[in-house]
Amino acid sequence: MNIYGLLLAAGQSVRMGQPKQLLSWRGQPLVAHIAAEALAVPLTGLVVVVGAAEDAVRAALRDLPITIVPNPDFAAGLSTSLATGLRALPATADAAMILLVDQPLVTARLMRQLINAYQSRPDVLAVIPRYRGQRGNPVIIAAPLFNELYQLSGDSGARTVLERYSDQICWLDVDDPAVVTDVDTPAAWQTVVGEYGQSSTNK
Repeated sequence: MNIYGLLLAAGQSVRMGQPKQLLSWRGQPLVAHIAAEALAVPLTGLVVVVGAAEDAVRAALRDLPITIVPNPDFAAGLSTSLATGLRALPATADAAMILLVDQPLVTARLMRQLINAYQSRPDVLAVIPRYRGQRGNPVIIAAPLFNELYQLSGDSGARTVLERYSDQICWLDVDDPAVVTDVDTPAAWQTVVGEYGQSSTNK
């Protein structure tokens, strides 16, 4: 299967007050850390969508073997970055793992769990992680849903599309709060840094 990683890193980080992509996480910009985790798993390729603070984000990623795609409409919301990234994938893509730049605890190990679940269930259209009953990210979405994802607008993510296919979703229950931990505000960031910032990544 050709499963591509799609890292959405174009947002304006309004609530954070500074670019989340460039926050220092374990000695490197957060966007570079997440990209490196994705490059450590068996993905066919990794596409990173950039927008806000584009030049600085590109610089943070300059040494990595990835494809960078600009989203000139990033201010219009998450849906535009999702569509931009999906359209950048080759026609041979079977699925995409959607990665968010504000989830610093997501590891290569977790990504491999998602990939293994998807490869073992060729009948499903998506794999969604769940921690203690709470749905999380990243998710893997099969190519047959890409056209519907292009129709989203504003800050809508894939959830509204996936809800239409609830009987074709594989729920992956994980014992890892990473899938429900994101950092949208300075307070949330300080909490995550205080609890996990010095830990080594579990690959």
